[in-house]
Amino acid sequence: MSKKIQTYKITTLTGIALVVANMIGTGAFTSLGFQLKDLNNPTIILILWVLGGIIALSGAFSYAEIGTHIPRSGGEYAFLTKLFHPLVGYLSGWISITVGFAAPIALSAMAFVAYFPYFNLNPKWTSIILIAVITLIHTKNLSLSSKFQNASTLFKIAIIVVLIFIGIWQEPSFSNIEFLSNSDYSNLISPAFAVALIYVSYSYSGWNAAAYITEEFKNPKKSLPIALIGGTLIVTVLYTFLQYVFLKHVPIPELKGQLNVGTIAMNKMIGDDYGRFFGLAISLLLISGISAMVWVGSRVTSSIAKDHRFWDFFKSEKSNIPQRALWLQFGISALLILTGTFEQILIYCGILLTISSMATVVGVFKLRCHQKNNQTNKFKSPLFPLFQIVFIILFLWMIVYAFISSPFEVIVGLSNIALGFLTYWWSNKLNDNHTKLK
Repeated sequence: MSKKIQTYKITTLTGIALVVANMIGTGAFTSLGFQLKDLNNPTIILILWVLGGIIALSGAFSYAEIGTHIPRSGGEYAFLTKLFHPLVGYLSGWISITVGFAAPIALSAMAFVAYFPYFNLNPKWTSIILIAVITLIHTKNLSLSSKFQNASTLFKIAIIVVLIFIGIWQEPSFSNIEFLSNSDYSNLISPAFAVALIYVSYSYSGWNAAAYITEEFKNPKKSLPIALIGGTLIVTVLYTFLQYVFLKHVPIPELKGQLNVGTIAMNKMIGDDYGRFFGLAISLLLISGISAMVWVGSRVTSSIAKDHRFWDFFKSEKSNIPQRALWLQFGISALLILTGTFEQILIYCGILLTISSMATVVGVFKLRCHQKNNQTNKFKSPLFPLFQIVFIILFLWMIVYAFISSPFEVIVGLSNIALGFLTYWWSNKLNDNHTKLK
């Protein structure tokens, strides 16, 4: 039996596909409208997306190094538990449970309703019903889920490549002679740029996806770095060209504050009829993203349940499917949809994920101190500590300006971490009582 299980290991190519599939989602087709509320310079916007890619790549280098030294599945939860303390690892796991997957699922469902071009739907309840249906599917059949996710990655890339090629070759329907010629770069050091970077960093979230399944690779030491770095580079190129196309074909005032920027851009490029078709295609793309996050997120919860009795109820059940964890995740996503706007959820989610990722990148410094004489056959982040310092400084900058701009969302996020402390204490107490009973 164990030999059969060991044969089911994924390849490097599958790892790259997993990273790409998890990264390409809501943010690329929705966040531009929010960035343009305070930033009106297209060049600044493109710099923003390139910088977001550099940040994600810096994180990928760091996770690749840690992952080859700590070849355990679970991402931040596994890494921080080993590098620092079980409490630090637990809090990162708590963030994953409460917002790391539930919030992006909620955002993608809300974006699906905004993009779906054929019916006037109640946004909140339609989003909740959509998540419920996808959750139900994942409680039944893992084989079908796996095949669907593999095919959807190719579909995602194909849609974006088509959008980019149409946008590059098609002439805009309005005069944009001054496009990319604005020489005012003062906004690069503004609070608005920092907050916009949160939107972009959320759009790039998922670059660490392969770190959640490190043990599933045939050769983790080789495959994990290539999957993380290769997938991030592919998405950076696609994202930057996609935003260029949106900005080229739609006047900035028409994009400000809009959620369905992709549909707006396609209507400008090829007309309303074809634009509606691409709106449908983008909405289907978002469904595959929701499915991926529903699938992976529930596994993080069930993994933590193995170590902490507080979460014991959410362990995997029959056929190794964590049904209770799936429905817990659904409940959190539904609550976020009912209590927050798209923009509030995005900032709240972005701040918490930033804190968790930044703690992991800091772990590279500790790893280097303890592994000075044991670096053979392990991936090393290039130009250390340049990428780690860039990552940490930019993330701290985002957090500070996010607090200045959106203090309510940041305070709610920090309150979430405080609640995590309480559940950790409760879990330890349950573990101690269980040990005494033995």
